[in-house]
Amino acid sequence: MLLKHDSKNQRVDCQMAMNVLLTNDDGIYAEGLWALYDRYILKHHVTVIAPDRERSAVGHAITLHQPLRARLVSLNGGGWGYAVNGTPADCIKLGIFEIIDKRPDMVVAGINVGANVGANLNYSGTVAAAKEAALCGSIGIAVSIEGQKADYYDDAARLIVELSETVYKKGLPFGTFLNVNIPNLSLNEISGVQISRQSVEMLSDTIEKRMDPRDRTYYWQGRDIQSFGDTPEIDGAALNRNFISITPVKCDMTDYEMLEHLKNWKLEKPDGAGGSAAADGAEVLPP
Repeated sequence: MLLKHDSKNQRVDCQMAMNVLLTNDDGIYAEGLWALYDRYILKHHVTVIAPDRERSAVGHAITLHQPLRARLVSLNGGGWGYAVNGTPADCIKLGIFEIIDKRPDMVVAGINVGANVGANLNYSGTVAAAKEAALCGSIGIAVSIEGQKADYYDDAARLIVELSETVYKKGLPFGTFLNVNIPNLSLNEISGVQISRQSVEMLSDTIEKRMDPRDRTYYWQGRDIQSFGDTPEIDGAALNRNFISITPVKCDMTDYEMLEHLKNWKLEKPDGAGGSAAADGAEVLPP
């Protein structure tokens, strides 16, 4: 089953249906993914392509050394989707270039259980899926809900559908996607919406050293703790104050300020006149 899309009319009134690709990093049977499906399917054309198992914290990894497979699965509620034996980024690539016949208008990754704010953006498979969508020329939105257990999936899904319709109408620059974090509260309890920036505070160390029954050392990496302070313009701080945090993220990782400084360093390659020890006949010892 493939989406049909008129490429001549990339932006249409939001009363007309979008072609939406849904994915996540919690696996195709995750409740948050199907909460989005249940809301989007009421108004839009939806394809679900998600990992066949949990792929949390895999970042922007892609599969290169084994074949990718996609199998069609269905749920008791009537939803269907493709389960892929790969990462969230794999799902986007496979969906855009093979499974779906036209590039989707909107790619939504989530709803992830647990906030993706601050340094966690670097590790999140949810965020990576939205980033991959932006790199492929589609609008990408990563959405997460705070806490280890979500109680308000449907409210979060309603919010994301409305947000995505606005984003579709307004558009985003190529290579930019949105990272959205929602408090684990009902819509009536949420304080509002805060456009925020990513925190760059360092994580605290939470690696614990242990010994197994055979006296061999192993390490258990726990949840990293982040401190965000009270500045409302920071993603984690906004979320802590019960605001929906929306952060625009660019795929271009160039530090343009440092770029100009580096130009003044007058860096040059070595002149190549000197020979190596091996070339001069010296004995080279193994490392």
